[in-house]
Amino acid sequence: MKNCLPLLFALTTATALYAAPREEKNISYYDGNDPYATERCKLDVLAPDNASDAPMVVWFHGGGLTGGGKEIPRRLRDAGYVVVAPNYRLIPRVPIDSCINDAARAVAWAFHNAEQFGSSPRKIFVAGHSAGGYLTAMIGLDRKWLAKYGIEADSIAALIPYSGQMITHFAHRDMQQIPALQATVDQYAPLYHVRPDAPPVILITGDPEEELYGRYEENLYMWRMLKLTGHPDVSIFHLDGYNHGDMAEPAHHILRNQIKRITSQR
Repeated sequence: MKNCLPLLFALTTATALYAAPREEKNISYYDGNDPYATERCKLDVLAPDNASDAPMVVWFHGGGLTGGGKEIPRRLRDAGYVVVAPNYRLIPRVPIDSCINDAARAVAWAFHNAEQFGSSPRKIFVAGHSAGGYLTAMIGLDRKWLAKYGIEADSIAALIPYSGQMITHFAHRDMQQIPALQATVDQYAPLYHVRPDAPPVILITGDPEEELYGRYEENLYMWRMLKLTGHPDVSIFHLDGYNHGDMAEPAHHILRNQIKRITSQR
């Protein structure tokens, strides 16, 4: 038994060093009377054990604004971040305004609650895949959505959309009987809100030949327009050999590198 004591001590020490992260699920970020909003406007939070001033990533799921559900990607679980994963209301049960408004409300919740989970309002990054990338770009470029909740969009540390729609989202166009290949740029297009003083923007897509419709080219045009306006910190990456659905996994590596770069400058 005497010989087992060092092993028991080592196991106890290892458990203390690698304590399980704090994880809370289905936190409501809506306090109104709409039953559908009450159902959908919930989020999960994952925080490293004893986190202090850690970066926070608000991660919006994909699903074409018509489906999908909150998730915390595996590659973000072990990165030392506080991760917030919201659900939001979906088309066609609500118009696109409600989807964007929910995304803004969830990000505002993150700003108001960052410190209690070991993060900081100075280190909130917003990201998401596909429809989540679209929501990321919309609330970060069009200031009015976050302003409604008392948050300045430019206080976001960076916008990191993965294969996000930069023209008007196809789910909204479909509700207006606009064909999928008929491009529209209006108030519901991130491209409509290009401005030089937006937060840093990191655009990531899959292979141009394997992406959904012209998703790479939309993002390339967004990159070019931001550059032309004089935006000081915008970059674009495309992942050869990865289609629209597959690109998210390798894109997390880019997100992690960009968060390291941006936080080192703060």
